[in-house]
Amino acid sequence: MDHVTQLRTAHTADLDTATRATIRDLMTTGFDGDFSDEDWNHALGGMHALLWDGQDLIAHGAVVQRRMLVEGRPLRAGHVEAVAVRPDRRRQGHGGTVMAELERIVRGAYDLGVLGASDDGAALYRSRGWQLWEGPSSVVTPDGLARTEDDDGNIYVLPVAVQLDLSGAIACDWRDGDVW
Repeated sequence: MDHVTQLRTAHTADLDTATRATIRDLMTTGFDGDFSDEDWNHALGGMHALLWDGQDLIAHGAVVQRRMLVEGRPLRAGHVEAVAVRPDRRRQGHGGTVMAELERIVRGAYDLGVLGASDDGAALYRSRGWQLWEGPSSVVTPDGLARTEDDDGNIYVLPVAVQLDLSGAIACDWRDGDVW
């Protein structure tokens, strides 16, 4: 059976309570229950790409603004969050459809795109031209700069308006939960 999908883009402010609950349910399912309330909060306050098949949400991703320091230079980054495809609809191009819309937003509004990739998601991002950050990562905490060695090797960037030395230092702004 052919499925007709519809992509919708909306700011968090334009999502009603039922839609936000549907997205949250997809995140729980899509991340096999490993999606915390802090993860959910990270996905709010920006733009969402929602892929619907009739009344069923089958894929989602969000992009929120964050500040990055790249070699000490502050940059406005579109940080991609909460990308998931319903398990029974994976490997059908839906993740790519959502990412194409998020990348359009990143290219139109930010200096660069940034995301922290899971092992499962890294291949999708690489295939779309996202580049692995090879240098050291850190976070700007209330107490100063702190290394995030555990995140090295999982951070991907999409250069937009700046030249990047992927072997240089990168730091994200502070937030609760997973900083990347």
